[in-house]
Amino acid sequence: MPRIEGKPALFTSCLRSLTDGRLALLLAALLAVLLLAAACDDDDDGDDGGGGDAVVTVTDLLGRTVDVPANPQAIVGLSPTAVELVYALGGTVIGRSASVDFPPEAEAAADVGTAYTPSIEVILSLEPDLIVADSTIHSQPQIRSALDALDVTVIFVGAASYQDVLDGIRIVGEALGASVRAESLIEEIEAARTAAVAAVAAADVRVVLLIADRDQTLYAANSGGYVGDLLAQIGLVNLVADLPDAGPFPGYSAVAVEKLLELDPDFIFTVTPAPEPVPRLSTLIPQIPPFRGLTAVTTGRIFELDEQVFLQAPGPRVAEAFRTLADIITQNS
Repeated sequence: MPRIEGKPALFTSCLRSLTDGRLALLLAALLAVLLLAAACDDDDDGDDGGGGDAVVTVTDLLGRTVDVPANPQAIVGLSPTAVELVYALGGTVIGRSASVDFPPEAEAAADVGTAYTPSIEVILSLEPDLIVADSTIHSQPQIRSALDALDVTVIFVGAASYQDVLDGIRIVGEALGASVRAESLIEEIEAARTAAVAAVAAADVRVVLLIADRDQTLYAANSGGYVGDLLAQIGLVNLVADLPDAGPFPGYSAVAVEKLLELDPDFIFTVTPAPEPVPRLSTLIPQIPPFRGLTAVTTGRIFELDEQVFLQAPGPRVAEAFRTLADIITQNS
């Protein structure tokens, strides 16, 4: 409670000069002043957003200015990336998309449907005070309009690039009152990137990163998507960086057998977008007769990457992605 200077002397003087009911009136007034001071003191001691109607204003990755209830407790994350961002900043979720399996404690949250087809009814039944949507998935008009129509605060964060990860961390950090933690996490990620740049600087290797669809059509990450950006961020020479998007996957170009033979990369990274027992793409490529003469095949430089870290859940684990790439290059060059 703030100190009221001179209070004892003032109180004694008043007692001497008062008669009859004036003493009672003064005591009542003094009590009111002290109670007001105590209330002001309680407000000063609260944390950010501790007031009942306090909000935090953030600008999300769609450029929307959003007033988020301070210290949201009932959070729903609509993609693996959204959920990981919440947990990385010290929060928890009560609802999550179906494929979420990291961090493990998030699996206890209610399943609200897939990231591409979230159930609005299930989301509302959880009575959330904040929905964290994915800017790379839920910006599609049909899903976004459904989310915008809800009487619930929604912010959009995602990871179509390395910078998106950093921006998403800051945005969720602001929304959860964890900006200091966000900056600390960003410093760790930047340090991992810097270390990876230094580690591969002398290697001067030419790489491609491949995924495949159900028909075994190959797609290579170009510079327009998350994975292609990671390759560029640490200085690897991506042989398909300048190819345009072609096919159903943003940030990827369809690559014909003849084109891959022409490129003949030093390293081939693969990501299999399906759980085992589906065969890993890294084991299939060497079995394709035209690819047996590729440099990466003859030298054994084909490496399978984690589908969650590199494809399904781009986000706070980007530092792990940088370390993985750097370790593979330095240990096999």
